[in-house]
Amino acid sequence: MAFTYFFRDLQTLDLITKHVLPVFQGARYINIWDAGCAHGPEPYSLAIMLREKMSHFLFRNVNIHATDVDGSDLFGKIIAEGVYPEGEIERIPAEIRNKYFSKNGKPGHYVLSDEIRARVSFAKHDLLSLKPIRDGFSLVMCKNVLLHFNEEERGRVIQMFHDALQEGGFMVMEQTQKLPEKCNGLFQQVTSDGQVFRKK
Repeated sequence: MAFTYFFRDLQTLDLITKHVLPVFQGARYINIWDAGCAHGPEPYSLAIMLREKMSHFLFRNVNIHATDVDGSDLFGKIIAEGVYPEGEIERIPAEIRNKYFSKNGKPGHYVLSDEIRARVSFAKHDLLSLKPIRDGFSLVMCKNVLLHFNEEERGRVIQMFHDALQEGGFMVMEQTQKLPEKCNGLFQQVTSDGQVFRKK
């Protein structure tokens, strides 16, 4: 199972709430694709960050479509149940952790609130199929997968993300990732302190 935990790469999550959320906060639907979600800490961290900045009413407009190739066939069940060991949530600030997690009866494990779990759904998907799960996304987030692809594959996947975004939509990548040169014409970098791009 991929190594990850809640609130990993907090800087990128902060950039999303700063640069992406204000553009789409009043939209009827905010559809987000988290590509390469592993067993759920990443999309759920994003959902928590968005909820912290949004009212309960507006947060109901958020739909996070989490996907992964998932060779274990376990991710869907884990994400649906929303139960995680204490070690994966310990980096969450206590006031936020106490707001969205509660003990579930299994020693050392905690369950996410229904409000957060309702905003995230999982589907098995291979990015190298080059077929998006849908279109019209406000945001595509792909943080820990592209580094496993070669340059040509990365370019093709990013082109797919571009095609899946609505006009003016955003793509966010891992801080260490750079946009392939062949994709420079597809996006405009939004901020100099992170890999946040807006569809041209």
